[in-house]
Amino acid sequence: MNSFLRDLLGAFSDGRRWLADVTGRKSVTHDQLVELAEALLSGRGEASGVAIAQEVLRGYGTLTGEARTAFFATLAERFGPDRERLAAAAEGFLAADGPDAQAEAALQRASEPRRLELIRRLNLAPGGTAALVSMREDLLAVLRDRPDLHPVDADFQYLFTSWFNRGFLTLRRMDWDTPASILEKIIRYEAVHEIQGWDDLKRRIDMPDRRLYAFFHPALADEPLIFVQVALMDEMADAIAPVLATDRETVDGGHATTAIFYSISNTQVGLRGISFGNFLIKQVVEDLSREFPSLKTFATLSPVPGFRRWLDGEIAKGGEAVRALPRAADILPRLSGGDWIDDPAADKEMKPALQALASHYFLVARSPTGKVIDPVARFHLGNGARLERINWRADLSEKGRRQSHGLMVNYLYDLKDIERNHEIFANKGEVVAAPAIARHLKALSLRKTATAQE
Repeated sequence: MNSFLRDLLGAFSDGRRWLADVTGRKSVTHDQLVELAEALLSGRGEASGVAIAQEVLRGYGTLTGEARTAFFATLAERFGPDRERLAAAAEGFLAADGPDAQAEAALQRASEPRRLELIRRLNLAPGGTAALVSMREDLLAVLRDRPDLHPVDADFQYLFTSWFNRGFLTLRRMDWDTPASILEKIIRYEAVHEIQGWDDLKRRIDMPDRRLYAFFHPALADEPLIFVQVALMDEMADAIAPVLATDRETVDGGHATTAIFYSISNTQVGLRGISFGNFLIKQVVEDLSREFPSLKTFATLSPVPGFRRWLDGEIAKGGEAVRALPRAADILPRLSGGDWIDDPAADKEMKPALQALASHYFLVARSPTGKVIDPVARFHLGNGARLERINWRADLSEKGRRQSHGLMVNYLYDLKDIERNHEIFANKGEVVAAPAIARHLKALSLRKTATAQE
């Protein structure tokens, strides 16, 4: 045992205040951090365990980016299952003549990576959950270049799925009486349509026809995990500018027929892959239905963040969609120039072309792994929505033009069809779409992978 760890453990036995007396004024090296992690796993006392966990998290915070990656690599290499223990448990399991609950339990315990228990014990530290979410954010940042670290991420995700399940989440409506510290985070975290200061936020949360709901977790008490902004309207929105307009006419919520989910923002990068959105939308639909019985339609007005990037790639390689586009030689050069979007006369030619290409993007195009390409589409279709409408000139902001040539789409949440739609998408990979979407696609005369609802 080196002097660092000896002094550290001595601090506990002497009853001195935390670990600041030993290490609080200096950084911790990678090797020292690994020793602390081993000590945390081998310790039995709760008080010392909490203190060591706190010091591991503090020490991790002092590491540079490269040292943090090295720590993750050590977790992958040295903190997997105990192979000898696993082999012995496997032999005991295989030697059993029949069902043997004790042997099964021993095998299950032995097969668990040691880093799972390490993460659990780190969560004992004050603020441990928030620190671990931040740690996973660091891990995700290097995961693309370090596939060997995927097992570590899988363990984080496994535990986070349990810790952040729906039973622990609370839904809150944000209004002008919400603490300013939380509202500041709403402004900062908004990822779809930037909130232009406090006046803009007030218009979005404090008007009779606007709502904002967020999920919270008790371990991150003042941190919204995901939030959705809702506009109560008398028809399905086909453009974002009227929804966000400062001089718009307010709709009487008691007479609104349509709830438009126009922005959904996940706030914690470290919780990527942990599903909140499906629970959020269903809960908000239930709450709105109780508050406003006149609501009959629940739909989104959603961005299409991957469309232009995909289309640029198709144009560059001469993909099947652009080859099948009528008058492609005239249309495609104008697309790359971008001048057409401010030319009303271009509607006749460009609108059907882009709607056809977008239909192909949703219904036919797939990623190398066979998934629908657009992440927003995967989210809503996976939650049981139907692709309802492709909206022309729906977002003419710089961001909207850059992402999708100004297109937005509506996903319809029809409560009686949500489960059916989800099963079709999850089990068959088919996109449930309104007939109008398939009609756009006919301009290209290509095969579609969709289920149209008449």
